[in-house]
Amino acid sequence: MRATKAIIHLDNLKSNIKNIKSFTDPSHTKMCVAVKADAYGHGAVQCAKAVLEAGADFLAVATVDEGAELRQAGIKAPVLMLSLCCPEEVPQAVKNDITPLVFDTDYAELFSKEAVAQGKDNYAVHLAVDTGMGRIGVLPEDAGKAAEAILSYKNLSLGGMCTHFAVSDCTDEESRRYTKLQFSRFEEAVGNVKKSGIDPGIRHCCNSAATLDLRECHLDMVRPGIIAYGYYPGDMNSAYFTQKGTPVELKPVMTLESEVCAVRPFTSGKSVGYGRTWTSDSETDIGVLTLGYADGMLRKFSSAGICVAVDGKAYPVRGRICMDQCMIDLGLNSGVKRWDRAVIFGDRRDGALQTADDIARLTGTISYEITSCITKRVPRVYTE
Repeated sequence: MRATKAIIHLDNLKSNIKNIKSFTDPSHTKMCVAVKADAYGHGAVQCAKAVLEAGADFLAVATVDEGAELRQAGIKAPVLMLSLCCPEEVPQAVKNDITPLVFDTDYAELFSKEAVAQGKDNYAVHLAVDTGMGRIGVLPEDAGKAAEAILSYKNLSLGGMCTHFAVSDCTDEESRRYTKLQFSRFEEAVGNVKKSGIDPGIRHCCNSAATLDLRECHLDMVRPGIIAYGYYPGDMNSAYFTQKGTPVELKPVMTLESEVCAVRPFTSGKSVGYGRTWTSDSETDIGVLTLGYADGMLRKFSSAGICVAVDGKAYPVRGRICMDQCMIDLGLNSGVKRWDRAVIFGDRRDGALQTADDIARLTGTISYEITSCITKRVPRVYTE
């Protein structure tokens, strides 16, 4: 196997699900775990199986192909598609019993016609409500009419209603007020559907942040994403929940590692990498690792102050990260040898000195992007 690999700790994933479930009332609140984007880079099929074993009820994807991959792997749990698909993808969605979000008659008609063609009755869809995210969904005041329109297609059923919070992972007062406004607008939409004499089905609106922070918004189902994979959402962290009196332990599920494939002695004044962006100002050793931006060690990491751990010590990245390789400054007499294991981020028990969240803070992004960008050519190794 290639030296560069991502170790996926399924035991950490299951532990995270257990801890998240402690924030809910399983007797009436289901859990839908997001496994879209290949489970945020962790591997959708293996992670889906693990979260279902840990007690998840639904899975969430973004595309039809993602849902079909789960079905081909023998996964039979309900699969909710959070993004829209094009007309050409509808047959595959229906064939694989993927539940779409619907909010207008054109889209509903596509699924109705295809369900008829495939001989499927009571094909479930969920009504998406735009309460302030501004992407997709019917406005709350039109939710009743939208539900009636869906049910005018005799082979469709309303399996649920949902919305998505825009700033629930922010802790400032203005954002908190906005989230409360969104929730009240969602309740308004649900009320309008009920006034039309229609059962709204499973009501769900809580993403990762709201699942942990806003128990009053849990309703019938929560939709954790990044917290399942071991990272706190947005402005929130471990200290935030401890201070609030609701501590929660999340363990990083992925560890990204590689090996030192060469150790190069450098004299003062010698440069390394494309563009000669770094030049040694003294004697040192440069270690070369077998991963680059084509693996997810992004080029923007080059000058961000990121370090790599080798045998418990941190060594800074030097020069521009290449497509297939990157370089670290070992200093003199480090003891680092060729083929030594190098850990970029992950679980401390694997020797990591930083998490995806640490890298995200250094590079002005979020942990979601760091793990999701680890490419397919990096083998995933699953451990329990």
